[in-house]
Amino acid sequence: MLSPMVERLRPSPILAMAEQTRQAVQAGHSVIDLTLGEPDFPTPEHICVAAIEAIRAGHTHYTAVNGTVALREAIQRKFERDNNLRYGLDEINVGCGAKQIIYQAFAATLRPGDEVAVPIPYWSSYADMIGMFGGVVRPVPTSAENGFLAKPADLRRALNDKTRWVLFNSPSNPCGCAYSEAQLLELAEAVWSHPNQGIWVMADDIYEHILYDGRRHATIAQVEPRLRDRTLSVNGVSKAYAMTGWRVGYSGGPRELASAMTKIQMQINSHTSAISQAAAVAALDGPQAIVAERRELFQARRDRLIQRLESDTPLEVATPAGAFYLFPSCEPLLGRHTPDGQCLESDMDAAQYLLQAGVAMVPGSGFGAPGYLRMSYAASTEQLDAAVDRLAQAIQVLT
Repeated sequence: MLSPMVERLRPSPILAMAEQTRQAVQAGHSVIDLTLGEPDFPTPEHICVAAIEAIRAGHTHYTAVNGTVALREAIQRKFERDNNLRYGLDEINVGCGAKQIIYQAFAATLRPGDEVAVPIPYWSSYADMIGMFGGVVRPVPTSAENGFLAKPADLRRALNDKTRWVLFNSPSNPCGCAYSEAQLLELAEAVWSHPNQGIWVMADDIYEHILYDGRRHATIAQVEPRLRDRTLSVNGVSKAYAMTGWRVGYSGGPRELASAMTKIQMQINSHTSAISQAAAVAALDGPQAIVAERRELFQARRDRLIQRLESDTPLEVATPAGAFYLFPSCEPLLGRHTPDGQCLESDMDAAQYLLQAGVAMVPGSGFGAPGYLRMSYAASTEQLDAAVDRLAQAIQVLT
């Protein structure tokens, strides 16, 4: 018999759709895959060279659980350079991706019945990780009209004496919304002024360097120093440096929490790959120009894809401030019928139909936002144009 924790888990809607895509391709169908949040660029050469040099130097043994000194010092420099945040080496954790960092933070703090306030839509894994430890997601409503940004009044209504965490993901997966310094300051005040002074704040900043139109990234411990000792700032090298497969995430936070997370990691995987850690040092300390170059390419793709969707399909989409996803509403498709007579009643139905038409996207239901589809534009312009052509054709034949 499996544990209740496992019974509560649901398959990742992102990976489930990716698996259906893989099966369709294996069966001989042509599918443009816009499901996975993975940059389509190679890892920069200087990072790969650093990994090779680490192997040749014999850096292939165990490291400290919370990361090598060299990497934690590089993370210190990164936080100070980019975020004006200063952390001691014992306040920094390194894990196998930001996901492990988030998991360990929840494992270290959540008790059954604790609530985590999360703006909708949210990355699907948040809800499952919270539920694994008996926690409960407390949704903070947002709207497309407001750019999916949480308002301070709505956040205040979501907070209570059971709140353990407030979680902000900026820029956001799946919708690409991003908070300005002024907006974060108002949200921080809602947390600081609440009678429950035991509320932690998690800032998932994994898409920090993928911001458009000249925006500057802001993170909550930076804009509200009073919350610094109650905030875990989470980041990683996967998105900015195209290092998803290297599996390196990190955080800066209060020493007590960092120590607890390290204790948990001791019993999970001991530490992140020594070679990956050496590569992450090169990413954080090395030349950053390529990050800006790729950000410009992502922005050009965003603009091209929005222009094509607006001109060639009825899909309605807000312009994201960052990350590399569009989150169009599929409401214009719902209630309509496919050529074989099926009625599209939900975003799940719409995603399945469009997969049959050769474009794979993730239903918004998996992100707590039914009626939407997540479309990754971490793909070439040619692929994105072809995807819109297929979408337009598939939608045109709906009745």
